[in-house]
Amino acid sequence: MRPPLTADERTQLTGWLDHLRSLVRTKCEGLSEADAHRKVLPSSPLMTVAGLVAHLRWVEYSWFSMNLLGTPDTGQTPWTEDGHVDAEMFVDDAPLAQLLDEYDAECKRSSDIVAGFDDLGDVERAEAVRDSGKASVRYVLCHLIEETARHLGHLDIIRELLDGATGYEKLN
Repeated sequence: MRPPLTADERTQLTGWLDHLRSLVRTKCEGLSEADAHRKVLPSSPLMTVAGLVAHLRWVEYSWFSMNLLGTPDTGQTPWTEDGHVDAEMFVDDAPLAQLLDEYDAECKRSSDIVAGFDDLGDVERAEAVRDSGKASVRYVLCHLIEETARHLGHLDIIRELLDGATGYEKLN
């Protein structure tokens, strides 16, 4: 559901992000496990429905939990110093339903984190996230809207290549 047309800034930003998040599950409805893990783009073999869902989950975690809240990585993330830059997308053995549930749970945690910040201008609590400085809650919300929307476009294309399904309505 889209946010109200005249809502305040926080409601608009969180509303649009929640709307886009809900479309991730919609794009996955009715897919078989084989199709969820099918590699349809030869030049981008990690770009699968399952891989994108896993990527979106970890993007939520890294921006909201690790960066905004400052929660240190204690080994729970798929990334290692010597590992593959897209390690979160290696999910050939993970069922799509599990990945979607993990994504939904991460989105809920992210929303709770944002709710804990009084001002959209508050900045990340993580130490030295990037050389260019710390991002505000507003920036993180805008970035996650962009990130989620971009990957929904990827899901659109992959889904159409898999079974011809298009649009945002129920697919099956």
